[in-house]
Amino acid sequence: MRLDPTSLRLFVRVLETGTIAAAAEHEHIAASAVSKRISELEASLNAQLLTRTNRGVEGTQAGKALAQLSRSVLHQLDEVHARMHEYSQGVRGEVRIVANISAITQFLPSQLKAFLDQHPLIQIQLEEKISSEIIETVSQNQADIGIFTEVLGNTDNLQIHPYLSDRLVVITANQHPLAAFNQLSFVDTLQYDYVGLHTGSAINNKLLHAAAAAEKPFRMRIQVTSYEALLRMVEQDLGIGIMPQDIARPYVNTQRIKAIALDDLWASRNLKLCTNNQHPMSQATRRLLEHLTLSD
Repeated sequence: MRLDPTSLRLFVRVLETGTIAAAAEHEHIAASAVSKRISELEASLNAQLLTRTNRGVEGTQAGKALAQLSRSVLHQLDEVHARMHEYSQGVRGEVRIVANISAITQFLPSQLKAFLDQHPLIQIQLEEKISSEIIETVSQNQADIGIFTEVLGNTDNLQIHPYLSDRLVVITANQHPLAAFNQLSFVDTLQYDYVGLHTGSAINNKLLHAAAAAEKPFRMRIQVTSYEALLRMVEQDLGIGIMPQDIARPYVNTQRIKAIALDDLWASRNLKLCTNNQHPMSQATRRLLEHLTLSD
């Protein structure tokens, strides 16, 4: 036995209005069609649901019980429709983002705050990965949006979007010999020990390639997994480092370290967004992508 929500809704309306004719007029349907639906309900449930009175119709004991249950069911169905409408319109949903440490540290906190203030019913799942893993994760549809610096791997099924840019600087302890300079070339730093990020990070890859191109060794003394740890190590003069200027700025402003401009062309970076063009994009993802690409 399957109950039709339309029949249940009409039955409740009959009890609320007191007559089949009034219910039919309210629902813009023929009275005969309403009567047929009620008869089918009674036959399906094997129970009399209505009794006729001089004023119209009233519910039997079974009819009153069915009306109470129907209101609950119809309310839940309305909730289902409303919730699914929120998802279809991008008002509600979940967006999976994978991003490199530079994007997470510099740009995403303020951007996501502004977005979630406007869209409080959308949930963000954010995970840090290196660029090669970001591209693979979005390619396999395990994330909706990726933010990376270097294009590493197959991007055939990805749509690449412009994002934001940053600039790399050398950071040193205040007492380090390089702290006396205002500008340097990367090759000028290679005689000193470095504190670097974890293996596979975009900056580490860039430094290794640049050192190889200069045919000089790259002396990585310590590797850490965050910019905060890198800054603390450099502050203690355990090595020099390279990181985005905006991330180093609070330490520079409090005179805890020195930041020196790099004159190498690769020190200016353009970060990118990627999405999977082989799978449909949810409205929530579309809203966030538009927000990220339009943010300054």
